[in-house]
Amino acid sequence: MIKRIQALMLGAALLFSVSANAEVVLEDDSLILGKWNLYAEAIALHKEKVELFSVWEFRKGGVLHTVSNDRRGRTKTLTIDLKYAVEDGVIKKQKTPGRAKMEDCRVIKLEDGEMTLKCTFVYFFLKR
Repeated sequence: MIKRIQALMLGAALLFSVSANAEVVLEDDSLILGKWNLYAEAIALHKEKVELFSVWEFRKGGVLHTVSNDRRGRTKTLTIDLKYAVEDGVIKKQKTPGRAKMEDCRVIKLEDGEMTLKCTFVYFFLKR
């Protein structure tokens, strides 16, 4: 009886952990179009977040327009347009302006005006 309860508790914990990190599969860019405030990044989902001051605007036509305040004070603002596309349920985003290399960004959370992206080496936290 105790082993059965332990097995049920383990199964429930496993199910919860899988659903807590479930990805959102995008069919197109309709759910992400518009302006998002990028307020933090982290190297892991539950690690310390680094505060950011950026606006990402997903525009029709595959343009990700970004405006950022420079944390190190070299420039007041930095504006960059990157290419993006939604393919195979994920956002494929240009890594660097002028370069063809793209990175996959999976949507981990998309609800209540909040979005969490898991890109190659970093998580991004955004709000509408």
